[in-house]
Amino acid sequence: MGIVKTQRYILLFVIAAIAAPLSTAQGVHPISGRQIAGVMGFEGASWLERPERKTQENPDLAVDLLELKPGMVAADIGAGSGYYSSLMAKKVGVTGKIYANDIQPEMLQLIDKKKIPGVVTVLGAVDDPKLPAACCDLLLMVDVYHELSEPQRMLRKMREELKPGGRLVLIEFRKEDPKVPIKPEHKMDVATAKLEVEHEGYKLDSVIEKLPWQHIIIFKAAEGPAK
Repeated sequence: MGIVKTQRYILLFVIAAIAAPLSTAQGVHPISGRQIAGVMGFEGASWLERPERKTQENPDLAVDLLELKPGMVAADIGAGSGYYSSLMAKKVGVTGKIYANDIQPEMLQLIDKKKIPGVVTVLGAVDDPKLPAACCDLLLMVDVYHELSEPQRMLRKMREELKPGGRLVLIEFRKEDPKVPIKPEHKMDVATAKLEVEHEGYKLDSVIEKLPWQHIIIFKAAEGPAK
């Protein structure tokens, strides 16, 4: 077995062993029929902080592409250990705010220990981030959307929590690319994301394909009610 193949095998093993799900697969999506993935438990938080993430996912570039500005308010939904929350807080500055949301108190405890300026932790529910109404310029989910057990209810609540003209951004491992070494149920293709999210009153705005393994899929709330 070559060095590259060996490294890939080790990576797949680490993902399977460390990123242990909080629960098993959670049924199928009511619109698309895709398998809903289990949630990664807090025991896998170290994987979110792995040094290789910088090259495998390039989070710094991802946050640059979000075009956050000083004074903006944004939310990191399913923030985990707060890796992205920290990067986003630097962009919005002292006049802005980042809500770091998660359904696992243990994850929020990890974030609170970091004492990141401008980051406020929020314990959410599976169907509601529990954020103030019309509070955010941007709602971000990084490798989270595919795990939502109540995706349609969650999308409806998030729509209420966006400011007019605000953006919903999904960063998801590319299902279209078999070379991305992630379990299939933890990947998303653009067509499926569009089908599911637009059903709840959003409109696909753009797709950015500048990251090594992931899509950046950007939606805006459409005018009028959801379908």
